[in-house]
Amino acid sequence: MQTHQSTQPRRRIIDLGYRPREQFVPFHKRRQRWACLVAHRRAGKTVACVMDLVDAALRCKKEEGRFGYVAPYYVQAKDAAWTYAKRFTTPIPGVTINESELRIDFAHNGARLRLYGADNYDRMRGSYFDGCILDEYGDMHPAAWPEVIRPMLADRKGWAVFIGTPKGRNDFFKVWDHAQGDPSWFEMVLKGSDSGLLDDEELDGMRREMTPEQYEQEVECNFNAAVVGAYYGREIADAEAAGRIGNVDHDPALPVHTAWDLGIGDSTAIWFFQVAPGGIRVVDYYEANSQPLSHYAAVLASRGYVYADDWVPHDARARELGTGRTRVETLMELKRKPRLVPAHTVMDGINAARVSFPRIWFDEVRCRQGLEALRQYRSAYDEKLKVFKDAPLHDWTSHAADAFRYLAMAWREMQPSARPRDPIKELIKPRTMSEVLGNIGDDDLDD
Repeated sequence: MQTHQSTQPRRRIIDLGYRPREQFVPFHKRRQRWACLVAHRRAGKTVACVMDLVDAALRCKKEEGRFGYVAPYYVQAKDAAWTYAKRFTTPIPGVTINESELRIDFAHNGARLRLYGADNYDRMRGSYFDGCILDEYGDMHPAAWPEVIRPMLADRKGWAVFIGTPKGRNDFFKVWDHAQGDPSWFEMVLKGSDSGLLDDEELDGMRREMTPEQYEQEVECNFNAAVVGAYYGREIADAEAAGRIGNVDHDPALPVHTAWDLGIGDSTAIWFFQVAPGGIRVVDYYEANSQPLSHYAAVLASRGYVYADDWVPHDARARELGTGRTRVETLMELKRKPRLVPAHTVMDGINAARVSFPRIWFDEVRCRQGLEALRQYRSAYDEKLKVFKDAPLHDWTSHAADAFRYLAMAWREMQPSARPRDPIKELIKPRTMSEVLGNIGDDDLDD
């Protein structure tokens, strides 16, 4: 009998060294476009998601497939995922690993897997994703997903997985809440007490060594646990309970003041507020990155408000190396009305904000990004000493929080008891430019 050998090439089976934990098998078998994974610390969610990306890149049949792993910070992406990405792709023939760009190219189909940080989310503009992982989504800048990442998935119908551990009712909570009962979403929660990934001895040890809030948040995946170290967590919770975060309309009978945190090479944040009888109406918020002051002046003009003062920090008087001019002078040229916030320490400003909270109403929609930053604004943690530092953590929340601190200091300055007026004197002697700007000396202004 004549036999015929097959002309089809034999498939080579390559062991990438990954064995999924049984808890993650349903995740790997999902068919939904969107997924939300809430898991306790050390559950293995990062490993599972990196392997999910590698598998998708290997199987991709689209031309030049693109897959991304996005962490809150670029260095965090490298620390958390790069070792795993290299481990699972090194055995694959034809793979090129680019250390400097945290990029892996697949020769057989032209696919690419790359790591990114949401701290520079604008860097991703102009590209596209066929699939991406958003790790610790609650710590990301809230503009990263809607403004940049979501549009990157549109034309190629790419998929996304949001993963993390709860840190209060932040944007990650909103994703998880939205996923509940929606058939277009895969959602899974792994709590330490029932996942089976940590034994009772380990759980008991962590329970003894952590605060109840830390244990509920990090181990039991409780979104209602307070954000550990948050400065305004209780104040925002009280404001929500009292109905002071909701629909707050702009009152055309009142002028709008602004409070600015002026970034140099990074974000500038602006709160819009009105001083009404009995309290403060925070009606709007705006933030952008690496834009000139003319950009912000144009945005403010487009809002259509009737403005009063623009409260800025004292460093706005510093002369810039490139122009030799102060930002106060630039704002004045742009027809703004800059006024210096009274000098204060950061902690005094935070205390002023806390004291002011019961008298503040926020518009929930227009101030969403700023409110999210205030929820997440927290003290830095000393890993070596295992204590919270007496200073804030500097991250994406800092700009909104600093501008809010200036709002609170400005509000105190604007109260009648804080700065007595002499109407007779004001009628006899016109106010000087330095009084208008709030103690900006004449020496600080060009002739």
